[in-house]
This record gives sequence, C-alpha cells and structure tokens, in this order.
Amino acid sequence: MKKRVVILGGGPNRIGQGIEFDYCCCHAAYALQEIGYEAIIVNSNPETVSTDYDTSDRLYFEPLTEEDVLNILEKEQPEGVIVQLGGQTPLNLAIPLEKKGIKILGTSSDSIDRAEDRERFKQLLEKLGLKQPLNSTVFKFDEAKKVAHKIDYPVLVRPSYVLGGRGMEIIYNDQELEEYLHKATLVSSDHPILIDKFLEDAIEIDVDMISDGETFVVAGILEHIEEAGIHSGDSAMVLPPHSLSQLILNEIRTATIALAKELNVKGLMNIQYAYKDEEIYLIEVNPRASRTVPFISKAIGVPLAKLATKIMLGYKLKDLDFTKEVVPPYYCVKESVFPFTRFLGSDVFLSPEMRSTGEVMGVDKDYGKAFAKAQIAAGQNLPKKGNVFISVKNNDKNKARIVAQDLYDLGFKIYATSGTAASFRDTGILVVDVPKIHEKRPHIVDLIKSGDIDLLINTPSGSVPQKDQSSIRTAAVLQGVPLVTTISGAEAVVCGIEALIKEDYDVKPIQEYHQIIKNNLNI
Repeated sequence: MKKRVVILGGGPNRIGQGIEFDYCCCHAAYALQEIGYEAIIVNSNPETVSTDYDTSDRLYFEPLTEEDVLNILEKEQPEGVIVQLGGQTPLNLAIPLEKKGIKILGTSSDSIDRAEDRERFKQLLEKLGLKQPLNSTVFKFDEAKKVAHKIDYPVLVRPSYVLGGRGMEIIYNDQELEEYLHKATLVSSDHPILIDKFLEDAIEIDVDMISDGETFVVAGILEHIEEAGIHSGDSAMVLPPHSLSQLILNEIRTATIALAKELNVKGLMNIQYAYKDEEIYLIEVNPRASRTVPFISKAIGVPLAKLATKIMLGYKLKDLDFTKEVVPPYYCVKESVFPFTRFLGSDVFLSPEMRSTGEVMGVDKDYGKAFAKAQIAAGQNLPKKGNVFISVKNNDKNKARIVAQDLYDLGFKIYATSGTAASFRDTGILVVDVPKIHEKRPHIVDLIKSGDIDLLINTPSGSVPQKDQSSIRTAAVLQGVPLVTTISGAEAVVCGIEALIKEDYDVKPIQEYHQIIKNNLNI
C-alpha cells in the first residue's frame, strides 16, 4: 500500500484567500504522486482545480475545522499533514493538530507560532537585530489613544487574526481612532486591536524563499509599485525590483536567510519589508506559501510549490537542482484584478483591506512595457493620447505636478478641479478647469459619461473618501475609463504610456523567457 499525505486546502474562495493557494495545493498533489505517495486533499470549494476528480487520489469535501480534519486523519492514517500551502486557514490548525499527535510536515508548529504570535515575533526580531515599525497591542478602548500618541500618528490599526486585511485602516488623528474603535466591537483579551506606526511613502517589498533546513534560496524579491499601506494582495509588483539598489537588496537577502535559519523553515516562507529613509523595516513573516508563489514560479520557470512539497518529505534542494536565486533578465509585473463592476455603488480605492479577486502578469525586457501589458491584461487599456483628469489629496500634489508635467509633455490635455489645477499652473502646465460635482455642470462625471476623459487619476482624501470623489471613481469604472487611485501607481502608468508611445509591445510565450534564463542570455 502506498504511503499517504493529507493536504489541507484553503477552503471557500473569498477575498483575501483564493486561487493562488489552490494552485499550491494542486502542485503539492502532483509532486506527491511523482514521488510515489497518495495525495489526499481536504477542501470545501467546488470552484477550484484542487477539488477536481482527477487532481488527487482522494478528496474530502469537508470544512477545514479541527474536528472534521481529525475525523479524516483518523480514517486515513497518513504519514503527515501539509498545512503551509493553503493560506492562513490550514496554518491556524497546525498547533491544535500537533497537540493531538498529528505530524505536521515541513516547518514546525512552534516556528509557525513564533512568527504568528506578536510578542514571540518581537523577541525573534530583537534576537536577530532586525527592525520593525513601533507597535503595540491594546485590549481596552482607553488604552488605544495613549498608544497612538506614544507611537505618533499616522498609525495602522487592525483586529488580530484577520484574513485579507479585513478591518485594517490607516488612522491620522484621535477622532478617526475613536470612530474606528466604535466599529471594532471585538476588543477583548481574545480579540485585541493591533496598532502599528504607519510608514508613509515607504516602498514595500515582498520576498518569497524556500529552504530545506540546510540550503536557503531566495525565490524572488518583489517591489510593490504602490506605496506601503496598500494590501499586498492588491498591490501591483515587479520582479526583479526596478528602483532598489543592490546594497538594499543584499540587506534584504541577508535578513531573509537569517529569519529562515532561526525559524528552521522547511518549505516556503514569505516576508514583507518596508524601506524608508535608508532603513529596512520588517512588517510580517509568514512561514507558509504566499499568494505570490504562483507568480514567481511562472516568472522564473521553477515550480516552487512542488519543490516545497518534496522538501517536506525529506528531499534536499541540492537533489532538486535549485540552490541559487534566479533573477530574470526581464521584468515581470503582477497586477491585481478587482470586482468593482460587479458591485455597483462600492467605492473604488486601494487600502490596507484587500479587495482584489485575481491577478494578471505582464512580461517584457522593458519595465514600462511590462507594466503596460499587465494593465491591459487587467482591463485597463492605457491611452497613448487624449484627455487626463487629475484630482489628488494635498499630500500628493507635489508628485502629481511631476506626473501632470510628464503627461503634458507626452501630448495629453490635462483636466483638473480648481485646487489641483492651481498647483499645476505654477509649473507652467496648461490646465482645463473642471467644476466640482456640487458646483455646476458639466462637471467631471458628465465628462466621463460623454467619453471626454481617457485616463483618470484620483487619490482619496482621508480615511473616509468624500462623496464627490467616490462618484468620480464609480463613473470611471462604469464607463471603462482607466483609473489610478495612488500617486505611485500614476507614476508607473506614465512610465507604461511613455514606453508604448516609443514602441508598441510584442508578445511571445513565457516558455521563451524561461529559455533565456536557461541559456543565460540577454534579451
């Protein structure tokens, strides 16, 4: 009889945990079958490949709860259980299952707890000499203001143990904090509120790495295109990073390997960093597969989830011929896909709370073209000419002036509301004033509906977007006008448009890019 391994899936697809983890579970099943094991999947989702009849040897279409999983394990008597490929849901079962005598394959449940538990994580970073943003945990309403004043606004607040950043908000003053805490009803010893210093204008970086306990390999370093504060599941990202120095990247590599060694990672691990004022801060460590594993696997041509599965069964990276980081000689851009057209009336803006329901990929030797391809794949057809409407919050006006100047130099006609228009004229840009919605007609929504706007750049003001701004963004989505809601995203869009104006993009199979890596050639 073949030995058996149980793979715990991610459960029902929902925003914050979706198809990327299903990809990892499928690859785990394929890897197990390749090395002579029976693959048994536990997952309660009819919409995924992992629950197809021919993916695994046996499928249990059951809820991912401790009781249900234990019943299945009692029947199957597997060699062990894989919890690190299905996202946060199965990872939360690691300690309860191990307490019942179940063997967790790969990274130990104690290492998982060191990364997940707030205090143990802080001790881990102190031991390794790594920095994190100032933070604290509060259990009562009256503690929160004291902590926020001590850490200093702006702060990032969130309930503990959330999925996809649900309930996360960036708070700028006492009034916003009080409003948030009134909404967050689950403040207790079991469900405290976490408060972190928010690093404004920081560059966020995602790193995936794979380890067998002896060899540690960085699988990919992804630079977020949006600034820190946007959920990593919603951010556009680029591999390899396009603006970070080799010195910074090497520091990140060193810190990543140190963490993997300390946690004795066997399998995959994801780390999120922030870079601000020449300092690297560690935001989060996930000792599991992340939602970027499929993207990096496709970018570098290495099936990371398969390799991780084999490592959990005793294979070494040397046996699997993957011992060095692969840095592709081309750019891969990940862009998120959002469901706003399906939810009429919902506001369209990016925040710490995840909203995307999928992702696409653009690949090219040129960063601007790779970004433009990703935008086109996500349904945003970047214009090469036409009219651009720009309305941004006060903090973004300096950078918005540069964006407006670049677009103006590329031949676009600039439209703006009075405040933004005035700041543009100071630099000599010709701007068409557009009245605000409550002032007179035709206002910006009228122009969008009549097809007069080809690109819209609007960054929300404050934690609660104004009604006018929400109406503008909703109109853009309904009319299919490309919409950008962060200033860093607008800078990338300019780069993409400029690349397309210089030379149209071409398309080739991803396998040709992988061959370039294998041949170690330049494009």
